[in-house]
Parts: sequence; C-alpha cells; structure tokens
Amino acid sequence: MKRYIVTILLILVGYGANAQVKLLTLNELEQRVAKGKDTTYVVNFWATWCGPCVEELPYFERLTSENAKKPFKVILMSLDFKSKLKTDVEPFVAKHKLKSEVFVVNEMDQQKFIDRVDKSWSGALPATLILNTDKKVRSFYEKAFTYDELLKVLNKK
Repeated sequence: MKRYIVTILLILVGYGANAQVKLLTLNELEQRVAKGKDTTYVVNFWATWCGPCVEELPYFERLTSENAKKPFKVILMSLDFKSKLKTDVEPFVAKHKLKSEVFVVNEMDQQKFIDRVDKSWSGALPATLILNTDKKVRSFYEKAFTYDELLKVLNKK
C-alpha cells in the first residue's frame, strides 16, 4: 500500500512540475516587453474553456519550438479567473504539455485591462497581440488563427 501511495505522489508531483503558471499584470508584461527590445513577442489571450483558443494553442506551441534560437517569444495569457489557476489552468498546461510561458491575467478591472491591450478589442477570445519595440511593431488581432495565417502575419513584420 505504501508503494502505491508513493507512486501516486510521484506522479502528481511530476504532473504539476512543468505546469508552473504565474499571475501577471499588464504593467509587468509591458515592462518585460520593454526589456526585450529586439525580441518579437506574440501574446495570445486565451482561456481553458474557449474552444477556438484551445484549437489554436498547438500553432503557438509550434512557433515557440521553431523560433527557440531567435529573439522571439510566445506568451500565453489566460483569462481564466485567478481562482482557477491551480484547479483549471495548471492541470490544463500539464495535460497539453505547453512549453510556451503561461500566465493568468492578474487585473482587478477586466474592462480597463481590455482597453489597455487594444481599444478595438471587444474582449472576445481568442485574441493575439504582436509586439517588437525595435521594429515599432504593435498589431492586434481578435480572431482564431490557423498556423499558416500566423506565419503570414509574422512574416509581414
């Protein structure tokens, strides 16, 4: 019986080990982008309960792996409630083996947050923000992407 319990504990520890998800404010995100001046940031706003969001996540993961040696970063910003971080978001990240950085939005006023990301954003998901400080790139898309559409948008930058 002890062996069985130890095995379960090891599985649970391993299950959550790669699923470290942190809270992040928009100010913290902006500070981070400002530090990586030559880096292209692809910030995808999604949620575990959003079907189109979940469907496009593999495309962002593919971008992460294909651009690992470039100044390029995919950041997945979950709009799940902060209270769902441990119960929903972390298990989702572990189950789907997401390699991109994953954060849960840590803002009190969701409408203010949405307006700061982009005035044209209705708040619908998925949404993607592409930023590069050096190249003065700031593009916002309120839509689900295919992989080819993502590449086309990024190649214009």
